[in-house]
Amino acid sequence: MLLKGIGVSNGIGIGKVLILQDENFTIPNKKIEDTTSEIERFKNAITTSKKEIQCIHKKTIEKMGPEHGQIFEAHLLILEDPQIAQSVTDKINNDKINAEFALKEVSEQFISMFKAMDNEYMRERAADIEDVTSRIMNHLMGIKSQDISSLDEKMIIIGNDIAPSQTATMDKDNVLGFITEMGGPTSHTAIMARILGIPAIVGVKNICSTLKNDDIIILDGSDGTIIINPSEDELSAYKLKQEEFEKEQEELKTLINEPATTIDGHNVHVVANIGGPNDLDAVISNGAEGVGLFRTEFLYMDSAQLPTEDEQFEAYKKVVEGMNGKEVIIRTLDIGGDKELDALKLPKEMNPFLGYRAIRICLNDIDLFKPQVRALLRASYYGKLKILLPMISDVNQVKAVKSIMEDCKAELDKENIPYNDNIEIGVMIEIPAAAIISDLLAKEVDFFSIGTNDLIQYTIAVDRMNENISDLYDPSHVAVIRLIKMVVENAHKENVKVGMCGEMAGDLNFIPLLVALGLDELSMSPSSILPAKKLIRSLKLDEIKELATNAAKL
Repeated sequence: MLLKGIGVSNGIGIGKVLILQDENFTIPNKKIEDTTSEIERFKNAITTSKKEIQCIHKKTIEKMGPEHGQIFEAHLLILEDPQIAQSVTDKINNDKINAEFALKEVSEQFISMFKAMDNEYMRERAADIEDVTSRIMNHLMGIKSQDISSLDEKMIIIGNDIAPSQTATMDKDNVLGFITEMGGPTSHTAIMARILGIPAIVGVKNICSTLKNDDIIILDGSDGTIIINPSEDELSAYKLKQEEFEKEQEELKTLINEPATTIDGHNVHVVANIGGPNDLDAVISNGAEGVGLFRTEFLYMDSAQLPTEDEQFEAYKKVVEGMNGKEVIIRTLDIGGDKELDALKLPKEMNPFLGYRAIRICLNDIDLFKPQVRALLRASYYGKLKILLPMISDVNQVKAVKSIMEDCKAELDKENIPYNDNIEIGVMIEIPAAAIISDLLAKEVDFFSIGTNDLIQYTIAVDRMNENISDLYDPSHVAVIRLIKMVVENAHKENVKVGMCGEMAGDLNFIPLLVALGLDELSMSPSSILPAKKLIRSLKLDEIKELATNAAKL
């Protein structure tokens, strides 16, 4: 039998199946007289869970590095969240019910709230709440979770979902791969599978009921293919494919310090997208030639309070110094739309994607924006830092930012704080209006960065989160190609360089076209860098130039 899912971590797994037990047990609803002792029981379950997560956190740091321990720092924050704990204790007190049922009702409410969000990243965070509350529930009910941290033989793990805590402690030597019914490419479980180098497929409906323990299967994490009880010919073919994949991974490592230069000598700068200083190790180990997009909103989203100027300065400085003289493009705060901040109560809008967001908020709230501009200027003294402005639709917005920067420079001069007076400023081209006036914008800035995720959805009028019209979200739409072509041509007339930082930039199917269109820089997730370098180094610019001409006419 052949099944298909979403491949989220490349590689081939061939072996026996181990199906994880479904922990969707019945939770009793009991009336309680002694609410004080019931609340104490709930608090004890939280304390025990906290100790376990602290242990997992420590093991994760030892196994995968401090940046990936952050997942469990987030889990600890959920455990310490007064809103969740207080809601459960209030339910126990007010409804006179047992801790298990109170936790069930509260956790379902929070999980539903996160799953309903427009942002895929935030939807995936529902799994973190589920993981943490399931752990508390197991302690309340005296149930021991299935342990996959030490297995007697090599297995492929199958489950409805695999919690991040299970993935982090997974016995890597004996786990050949895993398949889940739930999950998406941005879930923590998928991310950790890629870090650990374990082949993985998610989103396979009814896989738990389709398979039984000890079935032999093949999983191909690159394309989401699953073959159940394969033939000898299929086994031989995939074993050969497995050997070729492992050989290719070793060969890619030889490109870490090599440039992305075509056969005929045309160089493309291949850089990385990051969310903070903790991503630096992956950037360096994958041979990035710089940071093409530092998404600063994660510094704001990870805290209940707005980060101070000094906190931002330290984060920017760490990245700039860590890149050792290579360029670091830092995007100013890009919130609104599908990204909300606890510390900043934004108005509810009918259409937030076309509303109060990004540079529009920053120019309207100078007290919010100036600390970030000052922090960026201060950090620019320590390396090659460039500032990128999101959601630009008008030349006057760029001029307004420049005026604020001059005010900040004057303040820093008075305080005798050093900065780079020639810091480069760029704009995101993610609104069709910005692409159309790119000839005017090019006279005001030093570089462009094309944000294809938004540019595509605004150009074609397709909400990329809407499953009903997802087939219309097409990066290869001729209107999108024409806009990219226009932006590059307008920029190059003014000697302005053009990068791209959307998902399209790291897609091997599009890279030849993007190189042919004249993109100077491609910014992508660190794991995409070496495959992108390999592809670019196999191209001849003269041969692919025709692609750019033809694609704009198709």
